[in-house]
Amino acid sequence: MKKKIYYFISLMITVLLCASCITEDEYDDSPEGNFEALWQIIDRQYCFLEYKKQEYGLDWNEIHSQYKQRISPKMNNEQLFDVLAEMLNELRDGHVNLSSKLEYSQYREWFDSYPANFSDSIQRVYLGKDYALASGLKYQIFEDNIAYIYCSSFQSGIGEGNLDEILNKLAICDGLILDVRNNSGGDLTTAEKLAARFTNEKVLVGYMSHKTGPGHNEFSTPKPVYLEPSLDRVRWQKQAVILTNRRSFSATNDFVNKVNRLPKVTVIGDKTGGGSGLPFSSELPNGWSVRFSASPIYDPDMKHLEFGIDPKIKVDMTSEDMQRNVDTIIEKAREYIHSHKQ
Repeated sequence: MKKKIYYFISLMITVLLCASCITEDEYDDSPEGNFEALWQIIDRQYCFLEYKKQEYGLDWNEIHSQYKQRISPKMNNEQLFDVLAEMLNELRDGHVNLSSKLEYSQYREWFDSYPANFSDSIQRVYLGKDYALASGLKYQIFEDNIAYIYCSSFQSGIGEGNLDEILNKLAICDGLILDVRNNSGGDLTTAEKLAARFTNEKVLVGYMSHKTGPGHNEFSTPKPVYLEPSLDRVRWQKQAVILTNRRSFSATNDFVNKVNRLPKVTVIGDKTGGGSGLPFSSELPNGWSVRFSASPIYDPDMKHLEFGIDPKIKVDMTSEDMQRNVDTIIEKAREYIHSHKQ
């Protein structure tokens, strides 16, 4: 664990040092100055410009030409914020945000354009009134002896002792459903801590690099990222199914990538929301803050994870099932576990 923490700290220090080496021109605090500063920050430091040019034809120079025409010396802060936020949305990245004292921009199409594939009210039926809760994890044993854990966020820490207790209690079950639908992310270390409970050996789960210069293709050599088992802790040894939807984003996307290669883990549901680049922040002349993806993460085949991870078994919740308070995705997971019992 100490090595992992040291590696992560070293990586972030390198990112910060490299970002500081990417010199930026000085701009004044005017609508045009703030526009130019924002465009340049993204141009020199955002890590997916070339990738998104290949994926959907993003031309950041053309974006500059289009949006510069909408900048006027007489526009107020609200008008300027709207234009800048709209320009950032061209990146199609939920990690890219513009913040002022009064407003906050966020690209939402990565989940708004897809089925929700999750219902709080239906989930409450499955959890019942006697579910257990520890470290933010809700868990229950279904009547068919299938364990169910709902992880709604990686924002708060998950205690190792709590995980031991939960997995020990559920060890009698035939399989485990771990639901990370609507989990929008949080701390990568927390997500890795949970993923480490599903492997007994060190596994290559991807690569990470960072920007080394202002060019769109200037990156460090990708370094391998491994998932290591949680030593001297309880680890799950039976079939496990991970449930995902489009709101499984950021650190949750990373979690799904880590467990996706494990032999006893199967991902069922909808494609995850993506958000693979580690975020970094900078500031405009007027004090507004911009957050953007600075370090790309790849899967073991060196494929980008930015736009999400496909499940092994694609399932959508049907309207007929929802009317009956049935979660189609949970039922598919139960069916899968029963057909793959050891």
